[in-house]
Amino acid sequence: MPALPLPHTLIGHGAHHVIAVHGWFGDRTSYERLLPDLDLDSFSYAFVDLRGYGEAKDTSGSYTTREAGADVVALANALGWERYSLIGHSMGACVVQRVLAAVPERVRRLVGLNPVPAGGFPMPPEQWELFSGAAEIPRNRRAIIDHTTGGVRPAAWLDRMVAQSLERSDAKAFRAWLDSWAGEDFHEEIEGSPLPVRVVVGALDPALNADVMRGTWLRWYPHADLVELPAAGHYPVEETPLQLIAAVEDFLRADDAGERSA
Repeated sequence: MPALPLPHTLIGHGAHHVIAVHGWFGDRTSYERLLPDLDLDSFSYAFVDLRGYGEAKDTSGSYTTREAGADVVALANALGWERYSLIGHSMGACVVQRVLAAVPERVRRLVGLNPVPAGGFPMPPEQWELFSGAAEIPRNRRAIIDHTTGGVRPAAWLDRMVAQSLERSDAKAFRAWLDSWAGEDFHEEIEGSPLPVRVVVGALDPALNADVMRGTWLRWYPHADLVELPAAGHYPVEETPLQLIAAVEDFLRADDAGERSA
């Protein structure tokens, strides 16, 4: 299907443009905890809904990271943004890496939040059953969220996260997305990129943790660094929003300083 500009929330009036992509369990409202405290003088942010989520919940597609990467580029074109930085959470990190692979000259900086590597996320059979069943079984979603946040979050929070995920995603699209972000290996398309990259992980996330990042992201991106948030799991936007903003915006500002001194 042809690329389409994605539904989005646009905030800020800064010269540095930033596009943020949500993960498997969310839509663009997953970033709402950050909005009141972002630097809107320095940055202009676009938070998008991928196909099958949020305002694009009923939008058909192949539900692949490659298709979504083209959709993100289409949105940037519609906004008139020639160059921009990218933020991707979890599955969304695969999407922003697809953007980098497609139009590397347009990307300023890239931030992966608890990011899935470009090599996919292979799972043993029992884990695959848990994840594939999460499309239709709410308790599977709850178990995944609980596990990836260290098993220490309140029951009411887990219930809220599951309810939001069910409300904001289409079950068939949700299931189809899994095959793409977990099963596709395109790391050779981005390996060796000179782009400045920051990887942010939560210390309570046992799945996409610092060791996984050192074996993937930090190997493939020679100018990548790693920030670990001690009190966060897989959802730092919810768990430690202020620490996350500092880790992201300090990194993005470094590019602005470089351009001023050039």
